[in-house]
Amino acid sequence: MQKHLVEIKARSSRAATQRKILLAHGAEFKGTDHQVDHYFNVPEGRLKLRSGNIEHSLIFYKRNNQAGPKDSSVALTRIATQELANSFAQTLDAALGTWVKVDKQREIYFIGNVKFHLDEVVGLGSFLEIEAIGNSPDQRPELLAQCQQYMKLLEVRPDELVENSYSDLLTQK
Repeated sequence: MQKHLVEIKARSSRAATQRKILLAHGAEFKGTDHQVDHYFNVPEGRLKLRSGNIEHSLIFYKRNNQAGPKDSSVALTRIATQELANSFAQTLDAALGTWVKVDKQREIYFIGNVKFHLDEVVGLGSFLEIEAIGNSPDQRPELLAQCQQYMKLLEVRPDELVENSYSDLLTQK
């Protein structure tokens, strides 16, 4: 499945307040997922295998590192079970080698096509992610407007924005 996202990542010390705001604005809570993302060595972009108790997927994406809203081109294959995801992770590790693993607790919320994550990442701390999800880069103006609208609603400050992925942050420590 091909998707186009406009997204942000921000450090957050206000998860409880942001959770209340999301729920007050009709967000659908999908649950809290313990996720381990296995990032593999690839020549360009990012290839990760997500193993969780809610979401299990093989994800390839390309995204520039920048603070603030950024575009991502994503190819995603859903995997039926956590056990199968773990098996794929072992196979991909044998073939490509694992670059880094990201271990997190993730609260997942949706408002329409916009996905919100309240993350607690082992070794990094607390974060908020906003992903406005579309099917094509042609939707960028609408997706950017949605991302900016929710940044304002959730009171994301410019100094909280993070330009890199969790994988980069962990390997830079």
